Amino acid sequence: MKLRTAAIALAIGVSWSAMGAVGVMAETVGISMPTKSSARWIDDGNNMVKQFQDAGYDTDLQYAEDDIPNQLAQVENMITKGVDVLVIAAIDGTTLSNALANAKAADIKVIAYDRLIRDTGDIDYYATFDNFKVGVEQANSLVAGLKERFPDTKPWNVELFGGSPDDNNAYFFYDGAMSVLQPLIDAGDIAILSGQMGMDTVGTLRWDPATAQARMDNVLSANYTDAQVQGVLSPYDGLSIGILSSLKGVGYGSGDMPMPIVTGQDAEIQSVKSILADEQYATVFKDTRELARVTVGMVNAMLKGEEPEINDTETYDNGVKVVPSYLLEPVPVDKSNIESVLVESGYYTAEQIQ
Repeated sequence: MKLRTAAIALAIGVSWSAMGAVGVMAETVGISMPTKSSARWIDDGNNMVKQFQDAGYDTDLQYAEDDIPNQLAQVENMITKGVDVLVIAAIDGTTLSNALANAKAADIKVIAYDRLIRDTGDIDYYATFDNFKVGVEQANSLVAGLKERFPDTKPWNVELFGGSPDDNNAYFFYDGAMSVLQPLIDAGDIAILSGQMGMDTVGTLRWDPATAQARMDNVLSANYTDAQVQGVLSPYDGLSIGILSSLKGVGYGSGDMPMPIVTGQDAEIQSVKSILADEQYATVFKDTRELARVTVGMVNAMLKGEEPEINDTETYDNGVKVVPSYLLEPVPVDKSNIESVLVESGYYTAEQIQ
């Protein structure tokens, strides 16, 4: 409990014994999530609220609907209300410096949740997945699918999509994937007919599915009138759905046009169903229950004056400091292991993905 709580109690003439008689107020965790447009972030919010409340905390969960000024206002409001800890999944990881300086001045601890907050020294810890490995797993799935579906085709025609350029994770996903794909491109096993490579070219602002679909439309019309695409690197399930809509719109998945291998991330229900229907090939599962558990553990430790458990002190330099982090393991998912990974773990019921 913070000293200001004691000061308020004394100022209004409430003794500590009286407070004890009515029960000391629980400490409050402010949770700032980027959007409800992705099922993944809804799951994150719900899992954190449940686990924080089970641990005895009050919570203030806010969604900013991918509006940066809205997220700033929500965070500032949480600071004004006097939350004890802020857990923030930033829309744009470079826009929160002033707000977090105010949090620091108010002795409010800050955890960057899944997305790194950049250009500030006023964050304490970072809870996320091994984002480079996410990209590696996406590329591994892409290559495995190409070998399975197109064993007699070389080079494989592949197109690349990246995540939102204002999300630090997007660069880790892309770099992880390219660590696998670039050697195959250099060897002539993979061809990028559009020539579009690099996050400055293939990034998809705000992870918007409609933007991905429109770009896929343009890539196909400009480069694939006399050729077929065999694979698409997609870093997120929402983009994958848009990409698949574009592909199906010009006849892929029917006749003599096999569905290309399309990757994804987050194991969202629509994409899991798509995998079962032999459209999307694979996704990467990030168990938000585990990320919530790690985050609750960090908060518990900080508020007790202890050091939270971390397992990475080198990877995430935010431009001001290397942020001590806990990285969880991502799990690749395709049709062969949906049941064991997603259903048997209790993440989804069998009925949800039918």
